[in-house]
Amino acid sequence: MSRFLNVLRSWLVMVSVIAAGNTLQSFRDHGFLSEKLYTASPGLVNGLQARIFGVWTLLSSVIRCLCAIDIRNRTLYYITLFTFFLALVHFLSEVFIYHTAALTIGVMAPLMVASFSILGMLIGLQYLEVEALSQNKKKN
Repeated sequence: MSRFLNVLRSWLVMVSVIAAGNTLQSFRDHGFLSEKLYTASPGLVNGLQARIFGVWTLLSSVIRCLCAIDIRNRTLYYITLFTFFLALVHFLSEVFIYHTAALTIGVMAPLMVASFSILGMLIGLQYLEVEALSQNKKKN
């Protein structure tokens, strides 16, 4: 396996662990979301919304961790890539369409993580293609 894919796997594990921590925070205190993410409309954040956000974050965390374990699984790889696109679109829409979030560090951090992850995973696709081609040549 290439060094880049190993770094990508480590990155996915790290992002997964951080997301798991955010999940716990969302279940523990919904004030976390109104203070860090949805600062433009903190009154809209309630316990139910925080728990839904927590479940969504937990699902993303599990998917990303599973991808790190089995990075050659194409279906899982694309689903993981989609979780980052979904996060990026979500936070951008909250800032620019719904105006419930402001461009604070609490929002910029997930935007940067999602952007870097998308870029890394798109590059990783190239490495996976090269590996697949070299394995096919060895079989022939």
